Amino acid sequence: MSDNNESKTSEYPEVTSGPGKNLEIGDRLDPRDTRGTEPPQPVIVKQGGGAMRGLFWLVAAIGLVVALVLGAKTIGLFPGLKNPFAQEQTDRSGPALLKSVQDLNQFVAAEGNFQVIVDVQKDRKYIPDFLLNERILFVAAGSVEVYVDFSSIGQGAVKESEDRRTAEINLPAPALRPVRIDNDHSYVYSEERGVFNRIGDAFSSDPNRLQEVYKLAEGKIGDAAKDAGLQKRAEDNTRKMLQQFLGALGYTSVTVNFPAG
Repeated sequence: MSDNNESKTSEYPEVTSGPGKNLEIGDRLDPRDTRGTEPPQPVIVKQGGGAMRGLFWLVAAIGLVVALVLGAKTIGLFPGLKNPFAQEQTDRSGPALLKSVQDLNQFVAAEGNFQVIVDVQKDRKYIPDFLLNERILFVAAGSVEVYVDFSSIGQGAVKESEDRRTAEINLPAPALRPVRIDNDHSYVYSEERGVFNRIGDAFSSDPNRLQEVYKLAEGKIGDAAKDAGLQKRAEDNTRKMLQQFLGALGYTSVTVNFPAG
């Protein structure tokens, strides 16, 4: 058996209070003796990204709520639940102002309904269409009324017999009213714009861009109405209306004359 003073335990490390000085059992430790030891280094804990993490979880929570609400609304889980994210439209238009009033003594004798496709293209010579080009296909629906103006009937236009049995009426020629475009049934079928046109649209807007197309559609429908025989139809309808009306008053013969076309 080896000597206890010379043996060292293998379970506990050797403790020293300084360089080259071993501590033996029974030696007194001096807590103020810090020779040969390094002072404890402070541990630096870096903090950062907390705000970003909080923002991320906030956005995630809001997205989850929105998804749950929209999902429940879609599958009809809560029929009485209103969509809090539904689109709302606010009308800030002012009231309509009455500008004028006039009496109309016109009989609408016929009406024609028309549809026309307006194909308008604006480009530049020697420049490819994909760079500079404007082409629009507009399907326009409109109507034209034909009327007879009774207010223009002068003295002597109506002649009747002494027995009030026959009457002769001279009326002005039927006239066409302005074309009325039906916005509910008119639409842009297709539109092509070049690269430069689209770049220009990004910096400026033209709210009256379709005004020219509407005017072209009105002109085409107006020309079609003149060639559709509406005026002749208006003459026949007016003649029938007056003959029925005066016939109910006791006239047996009613002649309605229009200017020779």
